[in-house]
Amino acid sequence: MNTEKKLNMTMLCDFYELTMGNGYYQAGLNDEITYFDVFFRSVPDKGGFAICAGLGQLIEYIQNLHFDEEDIAYLRGRGLFSEDFLSYLKEFRFTGDIWAIPEGTPIFPQEPVVTVRAPAIQAQLIETFTLLAINHQSLIATKANRIVRAAEGRTVLEFGSRRAQGTDGAITGARAAYIGGCAGTACTISDQLFGVPAGGTMAHAWVQMFDTQYEAFKTYCELYPNNATLLVDTYNTLKSGVPDAIRAFDEVLKPRGIKKCGIRLDSGDIAYLTRKARKMLDDAGWTECRISASNSLDEYIIRDLLLQGAKVDLFGVGERMITASSQPVFGGVYKLVAVEDAEGRVCPKIKISENVDKITNPHYKRVYRIFDKATGKAEADYITVWDERVDEERSLELFDPRATWKRKTFTDFKVRELQTPVFRNGELVYQQPDLKEIQAYCLEQVDTLWDEVKRFENPHTYYVDLSQKLWDIKQTLLRESE
Repeated sequence: MNTEKKLNMTMLCDFYELTMGNGYYQAGLNDEITYFDVFFRSVPDKGGFAICAGLGQLIEYIQNLHFDEEDIAYLRGRGLFSEDFLSYLKEFRFTGDIWAIPEGTPIFPQEPVVTVRAPAIQAQLIETFTLLAINHQSLIATKANRIVRAAEGRTVLEFGSRRAQGTDGAITGARAAYIGGCAGTACTISDQLFGVPAGGTMAHAWVQMFDTQYEAFKTYCELYPNNATLLVDTYNTLKSGVPDAIRAFDEVLKPRGIKKCGIRLDSGDIAYLTRKARKMLDDAGWTECRISASNSLDEYIIRDLLLQGAKVDLFGVGERMITASSQPVFGGVYKLVAVEDAEGRVCPKIKISENVDKITNPHYKRVYRIFDKATGKAEADYITVWDERVDEERSLELFDPRATWKRKTFTDFKVRELQTPVFRNGELVYQQPDLKEIQAYCLEQVDTLWDEVKRFENPHTYYVDLSQKLWDIKQTLLRESE
């Protein structure tokens, strides 16, 4: 295989999507219009909400769907697919509709994040990549947002490329971390491809390459006077690391009138060392020198460090963010929820399970977010059948998800439909914001959530409810299945 050739992501599918596609074609169902929802069942780390991400890569994938001659040859060689189906794949393109919740939006379990309306083969074929894009980046954006919130306004950078699960885990993971609130990344290619600001200074190897630590620091300051952040823990942080950094700053930066500089610690007792380092820097007149910390950090460690009085201005977070190691699976699923009959009527479909959480919400749906007019805070999400509209002039009652016998009534509220059209008849109709705009939007939308929902432990359960019409349809389908 020529590894330099760009992979055709159309073939990044589960094999059953192809065998089902061939079956649909042979059974005359290839033009049957279907509706599929992407949704998830639980928030990672038992949090109160997740952050939607990955739509940008889904859009790129849909726009490039095609089968190359070598793809067709490979499939023919499997001996499973009819020539009529293979001829169909030669002309394959996506002609359906897609709606999605914009990237950066807080999302909650059981609500449609992406909805696909397309002929059966097309809708089935895109299942794997759709889930891959949304699951991975939503997972990392959610974890990054938790870490950024734990830092309480201090800068957080994504440092995890070398510990990511594969190249795409590093590259799009950095993109997702930026959406979640990180200020930048160590991953150069993510800056080149997506504009995630990349930066970095030195590793311990730089210090070890010189005869003395001071010489290493002085040389670096001379080469990069406007970006001098020195790694001070190669040998002894307080006895030589910080003193040598101060000496280099004094001899190289001070004569040039440069006050912007920094030190970084990557080991040891960060809380203790940064308190001591801060005093040493301040006593030497380097009050504007920033202190950075890294080394297997996550939201809980960062929170504890700050509670212990750590003097950290910037956190570099690696493996525990880029892999979301505390819960490294998002768990989004892709389920059939409706088909259209010959007259164009939408016929709801349901998947039933003894596990109540795995019973799907049927039908082509809309998702509304309810905001309190007085506070501007998000109060609930409301899922309806596609032909329902929420009237802001009438009161609205929703079930309390913690106790289904309770209802909450909303009176003075406004609503916003969450999903937006992305593709219509196979054509892109969505104006994609740039990444910086997505990050700003994410910050703004997270701010609409109550602090109780944003707690790390035992967060308040956010209301997500079905309209009465949708509830009745679901109950009817459940009864009919008995």
